[in-house]
Amino acid sequence: MTATLLTNARLIDPDADTVTEGAVLLRDGLIAEIFDQPEPQVADADRIDAGRAFLAPGIVDIGVKVGEPGDRHKESYKTAGLAAAAGGVTTIVTRPDTDPAIDTPEVLEFIRDRAEDDAPVNVLPMAALTKGRAGREMTELGFLLDAGAVAFTDCDHVVTDTKVLSRALTYARSLGALVICHPQDPGLSKGAAATSGKFASLRGLPAVSAMAERMGLNRDLALVEMTGVRYHADQITTARALPALERAKKNGFDVTAGTSMHHLTLNELDVSDYRTFFKVKPPLRSEEDRQATVEAVRSGLIDIIGSFHTPQDEESKRLPFEEAASGAVGLETMLPVLLRLYHSGELELPTLFRALSRNPAKRLGLASGRMAKGAPADLVLFDADKPFVLDRFKLQSKSKNTPFDGARLQGKVLATFVAGTAVYRSA
Repeated sequence: MTATLLTNARLIDPDADTVTEGAVLLRDGLIAEIFDQPEPQVADADRIDAGRAFLAPGIVDIGVKVGEPGDRHKESYKTAGLAAAAGGVTTIVTRPDTDPAIDTPEVLEFIRDRAEDDAPVNVLPMAALTKGRAGREMTELGFLLDAGAVAFTDCDHVVTDTKVLSRALTYARSLGALVICHPQDPGLSKGAAATSGKFASLRGLPAVSAMAERMGLNRDLALVEMTGVRYHADQITTARALPALERAKKNGFDVTAGTSMHHLTLNELDVSDYRTFFKVKPPLRSEEDRQATVEAVRSGLIDIIGSFHTPQDEESKRLPFEEAASGAVGLETMLPVLLRLYHSGELELPTLFRALSRNPAKRLGLASGRMAKGAPADLVLFDADKPFVLDRFKLQSKSKNTPFDGARLQGKVLATFVAGTAVYRSA
């Protein structure tokens, strides 16, 4: 395999918390050498001049929805993989909320084969925690682990039967498996389209209190204490939930938490006059909650940022706000959208890539997510200052349901490398 030398780059190291000028040599799918000079002399290597663009570990995106099986018209592994590559995402961790749910080894193996054939990036599947994601009977966790499941989750179908959940967590603990839960009280949040407050009242939207997230998290953390399971809260989006998360970490529980790109960059007012592309789950929060969530990422209390890429077709979104489907695509837009936080001074680039790359890789036990010699050569090269206006019809995803259509963004992916091979180069 031909070696590739990326010169004149600004290297983002999430572990060292640094941005330095240098060069990186890629060989045999790995980072072979990191140089502290921008133009080292290396024989027998194809040279790519980065032009002082930033080079960072590729994004590991936990919680990506792909439409196979059941909704291939919304997103396929090919289109999701192309969107990921265009967005600097080198590993997508897919959700099991498909039709049928990914709850048997046979369905999981089908998914792995399809992804391997069609997607230009790494694809790691999660499996359902309970059969059919119905919350009544746990899946065959051991067989699913053997088939390649990297974690177990029922996504936004919260398991309401505490005994069923405790048994599943206990069994997962015996296998060392990671369980991902959606912290939400399902009774309070049922039918909600917005967060409780003045805005929801003025718009006449059915709403859910931010306390529902705290209540759901408290229930989960009590079960974590009881079972000792490896636990990840998929989305923490409110200030009220943060103290419970902080206590769990201080108590030494094996707990991590994530949040979404949308809850870091948007608030409830962005819904404006019932704009359904801004309808996500959980609903957008207050500006105070957004700021608290950003601060939690900055401090490390929230470990991981995800796109929560959820493709929906036009027919699902072009409905009255209450009836419209929740979710937005995000694989291709996540990095430029989150660079808003960098340009505003809210997050530094090493902090951002700890949450996008290093921490999710570490939580899943992957070797990627590092700017280090010997690490997988899964990298993203981007110009953080390149301005553009987002046109949703130019996105690689089959579905175009992004809330950022027409937004002025700053930051473009120039190239994405998976195992040292360029899977995307900007035109």
